[in-house]
Amino acid sequence: MKYSKILLTALSIAFLQSCSDDDTLVSTDDAKLNSSYDVTRLKALTVEPTISGYENATFTWKLGNEVVGNEQTLGFVSDKAGSYDLTLEIKSASKSANLKTTVKVQQETSTYSKYIAQVFDYLPSVGQFTNKLPLYEAGDTKAAMVTKAGKALIGEKSTMISLGGYGGYVVFGFDHTIINKTDQRDFKVLGNGFAGSSEPGIIMVAFDKNKNGVPDDNEWYEIAGSEYTNPKTIKNYSIEFQKPTVEDVVPNPQYIKWTDNQGNSGYKTKNVYHKQSYYPLWFGDNQLKFSGSLLPNNYTENNGIWTGKQYAYGYADNGQNSSEDSNIDIDWAVDKNGNKVKLMGIDFIKVYTATNQEAGWLGEISTEVTGAYDLHL
Repeated sequence: MKYSKILLTALSIAFLQSCSDDDTLVSTDDAKLNSSYDVTRLKALTVEPTISGYENATFTWKLGNEVVGNEQTLGFVSDKAGSYDLTLEIKSASKSANLKTTVKVQQETSTYSKYIAQVFDYLPSVGQFTNKLPLYEAGDTKAAMVTKAGKALIGEKSTMISLGGYGGYVVFGFDHTIINKTDQRDFKVLGNGFAGSSEPGIIMVAFDKNKNGVPDDNEWYEIAGSEYTNPKTIKNYSIEFQKPTVEDVVPNPQYIKWTDNQGNSGYKTKNVYHKQSYYPLWFGDNQLKFSGSLLPNNYTENNGIWTGKQYAYGYADNGQNSSEDSNIDIDWAVDKNGNKVKLMGIDFIKVYTATNQEAGWLGEISTEVTGAYDLHL
């Protein structure tokens, strides 16, 4: 079920109006809505009527005289404390109902952070900085490595983690909902990209529908960056890496074998600069598998100099942190079928390395993440 969107900002308060005296507002046995809802500022709320017998019904949600939704379920989030009067008109071929409710938005009791508040998952792919950023120590479990990734990324003074080659990922969230504001970019993912060195990672976003604070049963939406419609971008790509049996040969051009679902195979090399294992040592299986979208290779070589082309927009570790090129608009989100979605906001972000390329002496192309933050706080 898609969620309709309300974005309430200081600029939109002028449009908030109470229902007129002419409105007919009733609650019947077959159409009910809570009389009021309480929610904290910048926390998402789900408003949904209980209905019975309304076949093929249409739904019209209004905030004053402004239509703000056309789904049965309304998603609501506001960055302004106050009371908001909503009306819902339900119509089917045989009957109709008009319901009203008030959303009371309270000021938060503790200050929100605009930065990452929690890391939920982390699994890098094969790479020369795997087991180093963050550092793996003998006996570390996956939970321990997720905690280490969190220590690197949480808060304002964040540092760097590596996602390794294709598919390696990190999942993190915030202590509030990042609002999707119309015609504005909403959040930034930080990397270590600079001119001639872009290692693009695809960004996925999710909304905490069940309000349990973890990204468990939420639908993920891809931020459709500039290469989403590129005919060279491969959707539904998957790759498998085999755990190496030999670690002490350096350099090793046939270090880790990989195969993909496009009929391709090859090896990840081990270079003389990084001699530790490039396979995540806390991962118990002998096969490491990832899937998603594969972007075209962006690195080219000229007389031994490798240069990574920056894509236009929509990726992590692509533009420089100081540039608006690294800012992301939630309105770029699409569902698994490529359809644009309207999200009122997001609570969780996933980033994964989006290319499968070796760049000579530079090694594999791997997305690095050095933090993220809400552009509206």
